Amino acid sequence: MWIGVVTLFPEMFAALTGHGVIGRAVQQGLLELQMFNPREHGQGAYRRVDDRPYGGGPGMVMMIEPLLQSLQEARAQAQERSLRPWVVYMSPQGRLLRQAQVKAWSQEHQRLGLILLCGRYEGIDERLIEMAVDAECSIGDYVLSGGELPAMVLVDALTRWLPGALGHGESAQEDSFSEVWLDCPHYTRPPSFQGHEVPAVLLSGHHAEVAAWRHRQRVLRTASRRPDLLSAVELSAQERGWIAGMVEDHTDGA
Repeated sequence: MWIGVVTLFPEMFAALTGHGVIGRAVQQGLLELQMFNPREHGQGAYRRVDDRPYGGGPGMVMMIEPLLQSLQEARAQAQERSLRPWVVYMSPQGRLLRQAQVKAWSQEHQRLGLILLCGRYEGIDERLIEMAVDAECSIGDYVLSGGELPAMVLVDALTRWLPGALGHGESAQEDSFSEVWLDCPHYTRPPSFQGHEVPAVLLSGHHAEVAAWRHRQRVLRTASRRPDLLSAVELSAQERGWIAGMVEDHTDGA
């Protein structure tokens, strides 16, 4: 998968490419990250890329020309690879990133590529969004200093879905949010630690019972921590019973 990143701080992305899952994906040729710095197209001796906003107000706005030239440079690199990438602007005003969207994008844009646009300051000239951006993406309802960290989050999430990127083929499928449910609890050695025991079913060797236990834990964890997610699923009678029992136990304990 090819991903171009338009950013004033390309060095930040070394934290991704040099370590962990993404580092291995880059080494294996599963992922290619290419940086495009608008500063190279900036104006004047200081390579200026920002200016005061029309209409007044605090802060500075990223200028359209250096950004557009960087996007054109990125598109040219994509075209050399026979790719037709979307341009995604990382913005708190964008659509909130969800796991289903990550999975869909990883599959679609593995063939087409992606260009991630990272803003700074008060944002970018709105005309660039109108002219060149295909989608706006947010990782949460808060504001960061720039789009680099959200872009890294998106790259990490996308890479996990690339075939061969994870050591175990089912790992991405079992992550939280891969369906509706949060992930179940996980344990490893030792089986007993300072009076805290691993659930006996996980030591039993009965795969069907382990799978049933894990599903029940996913349902209960989702109901207790993210009940808003339940509106997106049609619960079975058994799942409704588990949730009702959890609520009853909590009420009795109170």
